[in-house]
Amino acid sequence: MICLLPHCAYLSETSRMLEIHRALTVLGVPVRVATHGGPHERLLVEAGIPYDVLGPGMSPERAASFVASAVGLGDPRQSMYDDAEIETYVRAEAEYFRAHGITVAVTGFTLTTLLSSRLTGVRLITEHAGSFVPPVAERRLLPAPSRPVDPRLKHAPDWLSRFLINRTSNRTPAYCAGFNRVAASLGVEGVPSLAALLLGDLSLVPEVPEVLDVSAAELAAWTPAGKVGYRPDTRLQGIGPLFAHLDVPLPEGVRKFLDRPGPVVYLAMTSTPPALVREAVISLSALDVRILVAGTIHELSDLATDRIMVGGVLPSHLVMPQVDLAVTTGGQGSVQTAMACGTPLLGVPLQPEQDLNVALVERLDAARHVAPHHLNRLAGTATEMLHNRRHLEAAERIQKLYATVDGPAQAAEAIARHL
Repeated sequence: MICLLPHCAYLSETSRMLEIHRALTVLGVPVRVATHGGPHERLLVEAGIPYDVLGPGMSPERAASFVASAVGLGDPRQSMYDDAEIETYVRAEAEYFRAHGITVAVTGFTLTTLLSSRLTGVRLITEHAGSFVPPVAERRLLPAPSRPVDPRLKHAPDWLSRFLINRTSNRTPAYCAGFNRVAASLGVEGVPSLAALLLGDLSLVPEVPEVLDVSAAELAAWTPAGKVGYRPDTRLQGIGPLFAHLDVPLPEGVRKFLDRPGPVVYLAMTSTPPALVREAVISLSALDVRILVAGTIHELSDLATDRIMVGGVLPSHLVMPQVDLAVTTGGQGSVQTAMACGTPLLGVPLQPEQDLNVALVERLDAARHVAPHHLNRLAGTATEMLHNRRHLEAAERIQKLYATVDGPAQAAEAIARHL
């Protein structure tokens, strides 16, 4: 039996699990779904998917604090959960796996499964590392981070930051301390590095080789043998793009807003502090464009004007084909949705994985980026992109690449092979 474990504090992780669930259902493979809870549980409800909440459940406040403390955002000396919380969730997951005969767990950033899978002998498959996988670092493809994990590097030159992030992700114990304390108390294998924290026994790499700049064969051939900082059984497999197709209609008000003449910018900075969203809206509002804001869980209705519409959780795959520019934090789901729609992207990355997602398509001229501490440059960069067709043409080239690959189906087939 397969168990999917979306982290429902994240829209992206919840929606990607929905895509995998659909694809497994098409294959006729039975699946259970379990979560720690969170504000995006309602996507599971709306999709009609039965699920179980393990442990105490995450309140909206706890989910927000988790996101704020996560990799690249929070202090690297902590582990997002406190030790008691980690152990509670690990034991709850292990009990659930045993009770339901789970042999394969598939997770989107439910990191406690790194320990519960070891406690129960369950095969762990992950997708949340995205393109942030060892061959990318080994080929020195990671860009200098907009917000370095080590605050001492905040003012370091880009060449030094880039050198260090490509050399040290499998050497730094950042964010791992709490997991390792609990692992020791439970007598299971720990987590040797930040890189290992993001990888399962099998890590699905949801990107095409032309964008990743690493071939599918190279991914499949990679092993941790002779390398430090990895669990010895880790393997990789490329599957192609994996992003949300939320089964919700485009609200009538949003449809009418998009139908009006003139350029439109879609601001979809989800899992982001509301103050940063507000700052981005204020910067972009200086332009002669209409702005559609994906409000998700934040209360941003006071920003609305005749030229600014604030929505809730929107079906981005329906919105992006109708806009001229997408502005996101660079999560792989939002980047891939933009590229699949042939829409140029302006990224505001908040952590290293997002820096990479934006850099991969920026290398192909389909995107630009602005660091979060330089949002005063957002309007100028957006203006350049709206007036330069090369970004649109580059996004359309990637769109054609994506159209040839069914990422969810390839993910489902890879998962089913491990039953």
